[in-house]
Amino acid sequence: MKLDTLAAMNAERAARRACVLVSDLDSGEQRLVTEAALAEDPLAPLLAAQLRSGKSGMVESGGRRLFLTVQAPPVRLVITGAVHISQAIVPMARQLGFDAVIIDPRTAFATPERFPNVRLVPEWPDEALPRIGLDRYTAFVALTHDPKIDDPALSAALRSDCFYIGALGSRKTHAKRVERLMQAGFTEVDLARIHAPIGLPIGAVSPAEIALSILAEVVASLRKGDGA
Repeated sequence: MKLDTLAAMNAERAARRACVLVSDLDSGEQRLVTEAALAEDPLAPLLAAQLRSGKSGMVESGGRRLFLTVQAPPVRLVITGAVHISQAIVPMARQLGFDAVIIDPRTAFATPERFPNVRLVPEWPDEALPRIGLDRYTAFVALTHDPKIDDPALSAALRSDCFYIGALGSRKTHAKRVERLMQAGFTEVDLARIHAPIGLPIGAVSPAEIALSILAEVVASLRKGDGA
C-alpha cells in the first residue's frame, strides 16, 4: 500500500468516516474510495453492499477479481436514560461491538455502581451531545419518558445523520411527543425517522426483552438499511 493511501485511510478513520480500499488482485492496483465519493463510483452498488455488511471480502466485476477492504467506524449507541432497560442493553451492545454512551442528568441514576465500565455523562443532553457528536454511525435511543431530557436529545438526533433514532413510549405518548417536536419546527418527514414504539414487535415485556428488541431493530437499520 502506498504511503499516501495509508495516510488517507488514517484521516478517514480519525474523522469517523467510512472508506473502502479496492485492490485489483490481478494487476495489483489499489485505489481508495471514500464515503463522500462512493455514490459516484462505478462500483457503487458493490461498495455500498460491502459497507453495510461491515466486512472485507472478494468480489468480481467486469471479469476482474477485486478485494474490498472495508474500514468503517465503530458503531456508537447513545442513550438518554440511565434506566433498567439501559442496564440490560449495554452488555448486549458490547457483545455486538457497539460503543455505548449513557446521558442522564439525574445523578442518582447515572452511577458507576449501576453502570460499571460504561461511559456515563451526567449532564443535560443539550450540553453533552454537541461534545459527543452524532454522525451516521451513531444510533440514538431515548428511554427516559421525561420530555425535558428526551425532547432536546431527539431534536439533536433529528438534526444529525444518525442512522437510527428510537424513542420509548406508547403510541399515545409518541403522539404527544410528535406534537411537541412539530411545534419546535420539525416536519412529518423529519419525525418519520423516529422508531416509535421502539424495537421490533416481538412482544417484549421485561427490560432485557425490550433491550433485545431495540438492538435487533438497530442492527436491521445498520445492515439492511431499514431506517424509516
